[in-house]
Amino acid sequence: MLFRIYIKELKDCFRDRRTLLLTVVLPIVLMTGFVFLFENLASQGKNEVYTIAVTQSIEEADKAIFANYKNLEFIEVEDPKSAVIDGQAIIGLEFSGAVKDIGKNNDAMKITIIGDALSQNSSVVMSEIESALSNYEKTIIRDRLQQHQMDVSMIEPFSIVYEQTVEGDSSLTMLAFLIPLILAASIGVGAGPSASDLFAGEKERKTMEALLMTPVKRSTLLVAKWLTISTIAALTGIVTLIVIMLEINFLTSDLKAAISLGDKTYMVIVITTVVAILYATVCASFLMLTSILAKTTKEAQTYSTPILFLVIVPAMYMMGLGLNELKFTYFAIPVVNLYAIFKELFFGIVQYQHIAATLLSNFVLTFIIFCICRMLFMKNRWVMNS
Repeated sequence: MLFRIYIKELKDCFRDRRTLLLTVVLPIVLMTGFVFLFENLASQGKNEVYTIAVTQSIEEADKAIFANYKNLEFIEVEDPKSAVIDGQAIIGLEFSGAVKDIGKNNDAMKITIIGDALSQNSSVVMSEIESALSNYEKTIIRDRLQQHQMDVSMIEPFSIVYEQTVEGDSSLTMLAFLIPLILAASIGVGAGPSASDLFAGEKERKTMEALLMTPVKRSTLLVAKWLTISTIAALTGIVTLIVIMLEINFLTSDLKAAISLGDKTYMVIVITTVVAILYATVCASFLMLTSILAKTTKEAQTYSTPILFLVIVPAMYMMGLGLNELKFTYFAIPVVNLYAIFKELFFGIVQYQHIAATLLSNFVLTFIIFCICRMLFMKNRWVMNS
């Protein structure tokens, strides 16, 4: 009986074009757009050539200063600032003397870098130029010290070497933040219409009374409706993940190279799918609770909207945390653990204790919310629209 009611409710939901649109079409459209956006951000600056306006020509020997930056192109203009304002160049450089004479005397030289700090590209190029000039400055200082038979260590008492504790492309941090956020939003949006219709909609149409008069137990009806909402939410999550994996694999190059998990690929795919499905049950339970409390579909949607937006709060908090800062507590808190576990998995880290804590905490929360829903559904004041 439970299975038959479940199948009936599922068919009724998918007859609604809105459900099909939000469950299948919306995730495909959203993720396609975001995948291309991520790819553009990951490859930004790699293939672009930035034009730099200078007041005097830079000889080939002097271009060695910027040899490590292959994407820089120099043009000679009368006024570098005007060239930047007019869009002819991304930044401008003004030298108080000849570049080739910088290292030949002991005089100081003024170099003015002209750019727009509000422009991301301009800021990046300005940083590159500053870094190149800083390195060249150190070379000049070494040469001058050697001319005076002085040791470089007098002005460089120590050297700094950076060593990363986690290997991975910077794009992974962005993906580990945005993908679970979009996944959570897609699941909530996809399951929302069905959840509001299966309870609040039934009450609004006055069909809940007739449904409760059937010989079917209320608990059976509740489980069937919960399974329906959970299935739609899980399908939305699975479709979202499938779209992400397929498009990253076949339509991108930089993101595909960044997400290189090696022999852990299939394990990570399975774990992310299970986590997404379990989160879908949590979301479905919350949506079912708001629908039971509401008297109309519109009222149910009003109740559920703030809950769906709450996923943004932990996303913002978790965004700035490194892998070494992820405490066990984060994996024991539902919704928060969605971002924590994705961050670990995207960097190829599989911690079974963290996975178990994530799954168990979501299961416990789902069970608690379901029990509350059952208590309410057993009382006529919450199932009758009177």
